[in-house]
Amino acid sequence: LDYVKFEAGNTVMISGGNNMGRVGVIQHRERHPGSFEIVHVKDAVGHTFATRLQNVFVIGKGSKPWISLPKGNGIKLSIVEDRNKKMSK
Repeated sequence: LDYVKFEAGNTVMISGGNNMGRVGVIQHRERHPGSFEIVHVKDAVGHTFATRLQNVFVIGKGSKPWISLPKGNGIKLSIVEDRNKKMSK
């Protein structure tokens, strides 16, 4: 049985909040005693975002996930990119 530690540089998937479904690599973790801990994540496109620790789930070591990713590889498109993609169909 193998496992992955929750540390900077590992691949994660966001399981709650506004960033749900996004996939990226942990940049760093802010510790706030008595409050929510914040995790900063960078996705494959280069966008960085932050979310609460409870919403983060480690899915791989380094930048390689151990599970198959959903369609789109967990990358959130901007409003313009999403519109162009829908219009091209």
